[in-house]
Amino acid sequence: MKVGFIGLGIMGKPMSINLINSGYELVVLKRDNEATSALEKLGAVVAESPKAVAEIADVVITMLPDSPEVKDVVLGVKGIIKSGKSGLSVIDMSSISPIISREIFGELEKVGMDILDAPVSGGEPKAIDGTLSVMVGGKEEVYKKYYDLIKAMAGSVVRVGETGAGNIAKLCNQIIVALNISAVSEALILAQKAGVSPELVYNAIRGGLAGSTVLDAKAPLIMDRKFSPGFRISLHIKDLKNVLETSHTLGIPLPLSASVMEMMQAINADGLANEDHCSLVKYYEKITNVVVGH
Repeated sequence: MKVGFIGLGIMGKPMSINLINSGYELVVLKRDNEATSALEKLGAVVAESPKAVAEIADVVITMLPDSPEVKDVVLGVKGIIKSGKSGLSVIDMSSISPIISREIFGELEKVGMDILDAPVSGGEPKAIDGTLSVMVGGKEEVYKKYYDLIKAMAGSVVRVGETGAGNIAKLCNQIIVALNISAVSEALILAQKAGVSPELVYNAIRGGLAGSTVLDAKAPLIMDRKFSPGFRISLHIKDLKNVLETSHTLGIPLPLSASVMEMMQAINADGLANEDHCSLVKYYEKITNVVVGH
């Protein structure tokens, strides 16, 4: 199977490498960067446009920053849709608005193409080791057809409903992650200010009800002051924007999500948008004049 892969960023590059290592032939979009060169050295074919990728590939995966980029790659003047390949499937693994996913699906359906919205969770470490969690929306038969392909990049692949449902699940995921990071930050700030070792508090609580994947992933980074991005503040802001736009469309309030969004916007205003989202702790450090450390 020839797989098109568009979007070789922090997540996309290791995901595409895992596909090659699983025996898939890859077609990637030409870009003048290290990632494209690295994939080409591993045997990937390089194509000039999304349309050209689709003309060569049997299925196309997109892993892009946000809705506008996905719309351009799929529906633009040199987009995947222009290949005219009836029966082609697009697996969009970006985290975008579910409303846009459904809009894109409607356009692809007109020309006989299918889409799965299949956003991921796990960040760069799980993209590298191939254990991402994937939430899939789309037709069940298309999901079954490409399950093994997606599983080559993931530890968990779950279909949650029709088109758009994958991105709804991802928005739910991002709410929980954002609120967890905020809670971890508050707890470590409290421990630090009270003169109790944050590291010992972390070790004491991680095996109880407060324990979580977020706590284990982010508390050590905060205490070690390691803020290089596994998942950027700017991307979490984008996801929370989609959360709030979707909730407003549905007519429901999400007050905790809105509060964390404003905290992240404050971090963004301090010039930290490209740091990991655990930099949210710096919002608390700024307002409390306390710095978390060992």
